[in-house]
Amino acid sequence: MTIKKPMLSVQEALNFLLSAARAVSSTEIISTLDANGRVLAADQASQIDVPPMDNTQMDGYAVRAADCSSGNATLRISQRIPAGHVGQPLLPGTAARIFTGALIPEGADAVVMQEQCEADTTATQVTVKHAPRSGEWVRRAGEDIQSGSVILPAGTRLRAQELGLAASVGLATLPVYRKLRVAVFFTGDELTMPGEALKPGAIYNSNRFTLRGLLQQLGCEVTDLGIVPDTLEATRLALRSAATGHDLIVTSGGVSVGEEDHIKPAVEAEGRLNMWQIAIKPGKPLAFGDVRRSNAEGDAFFLGLPGNPVSSFVTFLLFVRPFILALQGAKPLPPRRYPVRADFTWAKADKRNEFLRVRFNDQQGVEMYPNQSSAVLTSTVWGDGLVDNPPGQTIAPGDIVSFIPFSELLY
Repeated sequence: MTIKKPMLSVQEALNFLLSAARAVSSTEIISTLDANGRVLAADQASQIDVPPMDNTQMDGYAVRAADCSSGNATLRISQRIPAGHVGQPLLPGTAARIFTGALIPEGADAVVMQEQCEADTTATQVTVKHAPRSGEWVRRAGEDIQSGSVILPAGTRLRAQELGLAASVGLATLPVYRKLRVAVFFTGDELTMPGEALKPGAIYNSNRFTLRGLLQQLGCEVTDLGIVPDTLEATRLALRSAATGHDLIVTSGGVSVGEEDHIKPAVEAEGRLNMWQIAIKPGKPLAFGDVRRSNAEGDAFFLGLPGNPVSSFVTFLLFVRPFILALQGAKPLPPRRYPVRADFTWAKADKRNEFLRVRFNDQQGVEMYPNQSSAVLTSTVWGDGLVDNPPGQTIAPGDIVSFIPFSELLY
């Protein structure tokens, strides 16, 4: 008698995946301009203060605060200091016309914005109609970044703002982990590519486009092996080919338990299978394991996703994405969840952890896409994110639910 193993919870499955992940070890030095989406391999520290010297936050006049204590002081304009130029020391009783970003001249300790000043017609004198405090509108040296401080720790996945920060301290190159090499293929004799005639019983292979796009967004080097025939021999051959030269194999379809589902026996024949069913909806069948490489370079990781398009999309976001980030050397953080008001009814509780496609309405609540079938890909485009609904939980209008925006799962 075969004893059926209980399904893993979502968190148990994710913990299992992350505990098995081995980050790539090789690194390279690349231009900061080309580092978008890459993962830092070492801490990056600044060798300068930012800003390097005191400068002005405003267009206006650099003054000695003591000279303007009356709130209506007339001062001689001694100089004009644009950004990128160094002024002369400021003498008592004078003001310097100064522009945003310009260095504060020696002797000045405040800036009065130009709207609070009135220059005469000859631009030789200015009446300051405000009594500034010392330090007003002055951006101090090192107030953003101090020399020697770590600005970007190892494991940071670089976005546009991180690249700008690196550039602001003069880092022209960055050490990053090499790109993850991922092979992907799709099983199912019913699959047809867009542009081809759709025969009876066939469907267009949307998962090929969705999964390739998700992998490319994560900065992977993707090898697409296309559609594999629904046979055990063809699936085993595809796995052997995919394992060569790749860190990870991702497939879609064939992970259930039907007679035409060949992923499970194929992976077991070419390597090993560590995980099979998860208490998640949409989803449930998710295969994780290893496929042997013929060149003795160790094994390639394997992740097999369900064939239904929404199941494939959701399981990629919840499991494959954090696993890939860990392989890339990044520190995968759990997606932030937000308590929001449900403006819908979900009366039929499921024993599995459900992820419902929802979007915000004008009343700042979330409404649910009316058809939550795992085949309705429209819901992923329509929605703003997912409601993480615990097992056995019904939802009534006004209930507070846990919302994960797609923006947390797609960067």
